Formats: sequence, C-alpha cells, structure tokens
Amino acid sequence: MKVLIIIPAYNEEKNLSGLLDKIKQTCPECNIVVVNDCSKDRTRVICINGNVNVINLPVNLGIGGAVQTGYKYAFYNNFDIAVQVDGDGQHDPQYIKLLVDELGKGYNMCIGSRFINKEGFQSTLIRRMGIKYFSSLIRIFTGCIVTDPTSGFRACDRKAIRLFASDYPRDYPEPEAIVNITRCKLTVSEIPVIMGRREEGKSSINAVKSIYYIVKVSLAIIISSFYKNKRLEDMDQ
Repeated sequence: MKVLIIIPAYNEEKNLSGLLDKIKQTCPECNIVVVNDCSKDRTRVICINGNVNVINLPVNLGIGGAVQTGYKYAFYNNFDIAVQVDGDGQHDPQYIKLLVDELGKGYNMCIGSRFINKEGFQSTLIRRMGIKYFSSLIRIFTGCIVTDPTSGFRACDRKAIRLFASDYPRDYPEPEAIVNITRCKLTVSEIPVIMGRREEGKSSINAVKSIYYIVKVSLAIIISSFYKNKRLEDMDQ
C-alpha cells in the first residue's frame, strides 16, 4: 500500500527537522508531504534541505485548509492511506505503523488517543475538560465514542481520503471531521498513543480563541446532526 504522511506546518522551523528525521527512521517506506501554510520562518528551507515534498501555500489557509490540501494531494496521487502528523513534535512517529495496521481491521479512520492508557502529556486541565465535553457531544449526536476528538494524529483509508479531499472543516476541524466521517457511514477507531509536549513555539489557541473554538465546534456538531447522512457517491455530482 502507498502511505502518505501529511504534516501541516505554520512557523515550525524549530520542530520540523527533528520530526522529519524521526519519521524517516521509523517509517522509511512512507512518503511525506509538508503543507507549508505560508510560514514566515524557515519552514520551506528545512523541507528542501530535508529532501521532502513540500506544498507552499501562497496565503495562510489555517489548519483546515492546510490539512485538506494534504488530502487532495493524497487523493490525486492515488495514495491508499494518509496519516496526519502535527508539525509541532507532539506526535511520536513510532505509532504511525499501529495507526495504519488498525485500518487493516476494516476501519476507515483511526485516531491516536492519549486518553486510553493515560500515559505521557495529558494536556492542561482546561483543555482536558474541553476534550471530554466534545467527546460527550459527539457521542450524543452521532453515537460514536471517541476519547480524544481533538487529536490531529490520525490515519485515513482511501474512502476517508476521498471525503476529506472534497469536504473538510476550515478551522479547529478535528472534532467536526469525525462527525463528517460518521455522516458518510464510515467507521472510526482509536489506539492508545503517548504524546509529548510541544517542543518549541507556542499553540495558536489562546483564551479568547478557546471560547470561539468551543462555540464554533459545538454549533458545527449540532447543526450537522440535523442533516441527512451523506454518501460518498454524492460528492461526485
């Protein structure tokens, strides 16, 4: 199978070199594409020096647009599996093979969850509360049980790639993407992973954005529940 690792990156020059080295060591058979979301630092140069494919976006699209660009690349280049890995160094590449193996059991998407075995960095208390809230909301409106809906560490098969290449949430997309998966009658699984802290730089989510995040994602989940289920075939029309 052809496996693509998608790394959305915005100003991640301090984290990207180490991450790329780890991926090459643990997953030498995988292809890599970095989606450089109009970074203002040396992200583009690091990709060139690291001899990896890079898509340099001409404007900043945000995380949703960057990730969807990666899925479009995966779809049009006929990859069988796409694995999202954040560019901040929190995701350990040693789990990529386990995510891919889980898809072999018949799932369309597999998420790496830090809350199954509760090992490693568990995020802040406030964020853990928000994550539990989104987990409950998704369970209520879709019936899907996911312990770590905000995790950007996930693998998708060809059907999920096709869906996300056509339709992907714009900002703070991870929980909403799970809802879109279930609306298309695709299946989701989780495996336990250990995540670290952000190695360098800082998160783009501050106190004000956290409030917007909760309100926006909550409304998106609730509104989506009132739409009838989608079919992948409908996206070709």
